[in-house]
Amino acid sequence: MRWASSTKAQAHFDVPWAAKYVSNNPCIRFIAIDDQKRNLEFPECGPSMVVHISVPFGVKHLEEANEQVEPIILVKLNKLLPGLPQPDSIKCQKWRYLQTSKKMVLKEIPTESVARPLGRNEVIGLLFRLTIFGAVTYFTIKWMVDAIDPTRKQKMEAQKQAEKLMKQIGVQNVKLSEYEMSIAAHLVDPLTMQITWSDIAGLDEVITELKDTVILPIQKRHLFEGSRLLQPPKGVLLYGPPGCGKTLIAKATAKEAGFRFINLQPSTLTDKWYGESQKLAAAVFSLAIKLQPSIIFIDEIDSFLRSRSSSDHEATAMMKAQFMSLWDGLETDYNCQVIIMGATNRPQDLDSAILRRMPTRFHINQPNVRQREEILKLILDNENVEPTVDFVEIAKETDGFSGSDLRELCRDAALLCVRDFVHNTHANDSLEEDCIRSIQQQDMQRAIQKMRKSKSAGGQSVLMHAAMD
Repeated sequence: MRWASSTKAQAHFDVPWAAKYVSNNPCIRFIAIDDQKRNLEFPECGPSMVVHISVPFGVKHLEEANEQVEPIILVKLNKLLPGLPQPDSIKCQKWRYLQTSKKMVLKEIPTESVARPLGRNEVIGLLFRLTIFGAVTYFTIKWMVDAIDPTRKQKMEAQKQAEKLMKQIGVQNVKLSEYEMSIAAHLVDPLTMQITWSDIAGLDEVITELKDTVILPIQKRHLFEGSRLLQPPKGVLLYGPPGCGKTLIAKATAKEAGFRFINLQPSTLTDKWYGESQKLAAAVFSLAIKLQPSIIFIDEIDSFLRSRSSSDHEATAMMKAQFMSLWDGLETDYNCQVIIMGATNRPQDLDSAILRRMPTRFHINQPNVRQREEILKLILDNENVEPTVDFVEIAKETDGFSGSDLRELCRDAALLCVRDFVHNTHANDSLEEDCIRSIQQQDMQRAIQKMRKSKSAGGQSVLMHAAMD
């Protein structure tokens, strides 16, 4: 196609005044198809004219308009395309002259004369525009989705972590929903756990009872199939003062029991969208059932399932109700091998319905003299300690110390040896010793005095005997 002025192009009009006006008006422009090609392909068809004239309202003769007529666009086509409005059907002010005079004639050419394939440049241009439009649409929608759900990136990371953990623990061909994937990100790989039963001292009775009442009924399930009384408990509660080994028992259970272990974080079940918390709570149990035998461990369970009251938020109350109904409700399958294990140092804050669902309870109290002696020997087993250190005497002097306190005590005693080595090195540059001395009895005594001061300054209140009734 080419652009041509009206003075150089040939145009056919049924009325002489129109041709005269077109040839004398420099404002007229039109599109002309190659004359030679048109004459070869359509020798019997004359051109069709579509004239768009803008004239003031009320002017009924073009000759009267003269200076008032706005620029005219004249398009020369080889056919009046389907859908192009006919002069008689146009109800627009700027086509008023065509309606009143009806002097313009539009000659039709068959449709097959106009149809032609798109050129190479036209196809490339169309594809380029579609690509740009698709890219803009994609990034716009992605931005809108991220703006609506700001946690979407965290959910994607949790899904990748869940898929990785599922492969590590050997779970295959298990289809998980979006919510189950969020919970599966908290699975514990037993190979990554470094704590075993032998790393826990002073709790032999608790460990033995835990193995017999919780782990054995699942590992030897075929021995207890005929009895409903010998089925594993639905819930296990570990309670007692802080720092006495509750979390260590949970870690050793994850390592030694051979169960799928879900370390559930209460924050995982909270969501700002209404109804999402209930779906996540349901996903906890649906995932545990798919992976059974499994243990769901909730540390500091009192902060999650504390006593309900009328002041609780509606979403929190519904989430707790959903959790408890799936735990032990009307639709609970008593043959499923899912155990809820919780740890807390405030059992009195737990809801009574939660305590009812955790019939097996272990009081992890502060260690006595014998237990403290065992803990000290276990902590200092691989350390450089003088043979003259009296563990019995140290155990007697550490009354009221928890297991974590005893570990900190031994750490302070070891740091005293390091401090002496550094001071001696700075005082005597020619000192040839290149090793730290052994831990002595006096180091332990100095560490005990330091721990007592810190404990008294902290005002620690010890949960010695908690009433569970």
